[in-house]
Amino acid sequence: MSFREEHFFKYYQAQKPNADIKEIHHISTKGENLTNDIGSNKSVVFDKSRSVLQPIWSETLTKGMHGICFSMYEDGQGPGNTITKEQVDRRIKILKPYTKWIRSFSCIEGNEHIPRIAKKHGMKNLVGAWLGNDMQKNEQEIEGLIQLAKEGCVDIAAVGNEVLYRKELTPQELLAYILRVKEALKELHIPVGYVDAYYEFAHRPEITKACDVILANCYPYWEGCDINQSLLHMQEMFRIATLAGQGKKVIITETGWPSQGSSLGGAHSNAENAMKYFVNAQTWVAKDTIEMFYFSSFDESWKVSAEGDVGPYWGLWDKNENLKF
Repeated sequence: MSFREEHFFKYYQAQKPNADIKEIHHISTKGENLTNDIGSNKSVVFDKSRSVLQPIWSETLTKGMHGICFSMYEDGQGPGNTITKEQVDRRIKILKPYTKWIRSFSCIEGNEHIPRIAKKHGMKNLVGAWLGNDMQKNEQEIEGLIQLAKEGCVDIAAVGNEVLYRKELTPQELLAYILRVKEALKELHIPVGYVDAYYEFAHRPEITKACDVILANCYPYWEGCDINQSLLHMQEMFRIATLAGQGKKVIITETGWPSQGSSLGGAHSNAENAMKYFVNAQTWVAKDTIEMFYFSSFDESWKVSAEGDVGPYWGLWDKNENLKF
């Protein structure tokens, strides 16, 4: 995901600074035991140093996550490079102690190894077919997703990731792919959905209706949100997707905070904020039993071309596969 001016911090510009979370969201948590007392917007650990935050971050990570997004590429690699089984296996073994689910983004060029190897390690998979404006590759992706599902490697199937956000397919083209996968997997009882920014599901009722599950990306950072309001803002994103889903399960398929790089409005990229956001997000979803895939596992240098100088720094592990904090 990247910055979109039309969604820049628009929710918080209109809200009372001390609004009660139940008043806004009508969801159960009031922020107990979080690093930020979001019920009153009073800081708890926001002024504390990195040395104080680090053990809290480590303890939260050790408790485990529902899911994490799998970062494929080492230095010198990027989309289009074919990835080996050995590379995938090494990284899966690093992640296994910390998460139950792996999210992958593609079914070709070595990405197909991810769900197969994760399944061998006893993990569950949210497997995505990456769609774009290359119709030949789209066919390979769709067939790859169907094949992996028939092998028993897919627990949730994601048909496309932010392809409407990037405006690379029309809603009608995307809908045809979703319905095709649903038809192919109907005997396997695998939920089928589509991943996009949280607000797209309210704008695309035909896509939302076709999905078995709502797969929403929620990034307060990309909307220029200050770290002190970031959890409240993500909860509002989740609420918007939930309302659009009209009773369907909503899974947060991506959320995270970069550990270095430029700032965006009130969103500052640094190690302290990355740790704070991770702790707050994980504590909230554990308390309210919300399924979330954190973005991301490892830093990836190639992302500088797509997201600027924050792009390479979304991982919990650095590019050399060492924990960052």
